[in-house]
Amino acid sequence: MYPANTVTLTITDNNGNTSTTTATVTVEDNVDPVAICQDITVQLDASGQASILPGDIDNGSNDACGIQSLALDVTTFDCSNVGVNLVVLTVTDPNGNVSTCSATVTVEDNVAPVITCVTNDIRDTDPGVCDYTVQGTEFDATFTDNCSAGYITNDYNNSDSLAGAVFQHGTSVVTWTVNDG
Repeated sequence: MYPANTVTLTITDNNGNTSTTTATVTVEDNVDPVAICQDITVQLDASGQASILPGDIDNGSNDACGIQSLALDVTTFDCSNVGVNLVVLTVTDPNGNVSTCSATVTVEDNVAPVITCVTNDIRDTDPGVCDYTVQGTEFDATFTDNCSAGYITNDYNNSDSLAGAVFQHGTSVVTWTVNDG
């Protein structure tokens, strides 16, 4: 409810006669604030999370009576949000007038995966031959990533595993590559 203002009106005629009365004047604010948004880009952290505040999206929203609050419909992001996301900023003035605007939050994952490889290892050739056949996953690399997605390959057999690969006598170098998507 808006406060009432009491105003005294006085009227004087040409002969100096006066009369007074009072009136109640109520001033209302029925004008919505001006919501102004800006697009932003955020980076996921090592745990695959990012968060924003309304002030990150606000780009100078204003109102003649001031801004009472700013609120966002979405403030947290994770690996499932990588890419473009639409958020809505709600601006409220002290008199309950509301305005909204939309902004794009681009979520990026720039955290590289961490790969773990088997270090140098020496193996005897298989009996009766001059090579060694890998048994199981003993030489396979593994990886972790903040978004737990992606794939790993090696340049020896273009696979995610060396199981069954045959190495000739001598030194072989295997390079593993992880792509986290």
